[in-house]
Amino acid sequence: MLSRLVVVSAHGLKSSSPLGAGCYVVSRSLVQASRSLHTSSQSRAPLPPLPEKGGQVRHGIFPEEIFQLLYPKTGVTGPYMLGTGLLMYMLSKEIYVINHETFAAASIGAVIIYGVKKFGPSVAAFADKLNDDKVAKAQEVKDVSLTSLAQAIEDEKKEQWRVEGRAMLFDAKRNNVAMQLETNYRERLHMVTNEVKRRLDYQVALQNLHIQMEKEHMVKWVEKSVIGSITPQQEKESIAKCITDLKALARATQTSATA
Repeated sequence: MLSRLVVVSAHGLKSSSPLGAGCYVVSRSLVQASRSLHTSSQSRAPLPPLPEKGGQVRHGIFPEEIFQLLYPKTGVTGPYMLGTGLLMYMLSKEIYVINHETFAAASIGAVIIYGVKKFGPSVAAFADKLNDDKVAKAQEVKDVSLTSLAQAIEDEKKEQWRVEGRAMLFDAKRNNVAMQLETNYRERLHMVTNEVKRRLDYQVALQNLHIQMEKEHMVKWVEKSVIGSITPQQEKESIAKCITDLKALARATQTSATA
């Protein structure tokens, strides 16, 4: 209806008659209402879940709600009498005329009802089996997805735990590096100390060697001077004196041994 009103030319409606102008105004208002309807904000209310099974019906086509609605006012036979009265009214007023198509429709309806009664349960069981298979496959996919997501969550928690422990690992590595630097510093300090001590020991040994060589030179010089100052006569007298002292010492030793 709205699309037809929109397609109508505005110029034709204006130039036709006052009635056409009124229709044009009505069409404009309907278009604006449709635009406001389509551009309105959508409701975020949760939709009710669809029922898994249909409602109860009587005689294959009449909903049970109609009977329950008419029972308090018309009684148990009210819906049937209402339906029979409407049928009689349509037939009497020739609103519906019975012809050969009516008998063909009745025959086809009987065949359909027989087929539904005869093969309906088996077809329904087959359809339910297909539906159950699809539901089972969907549930299997869902379970696999849930399992993979749960494993992903566990892996993520493990990675977060590793990230938390990485700070302690970095502290340990930092302490190890500091210890290595301290060890290297102390080794270099010890090497410098040993090198300085070695050079100082070398200087001390060099000075001691100079002193020892000076002493030896002085002793040799004194001995040479003393030996050079002794005359042959003094040498003979000293040798005789030594021999006399040795003899006296020998006699004293012999006397003390016999006593």
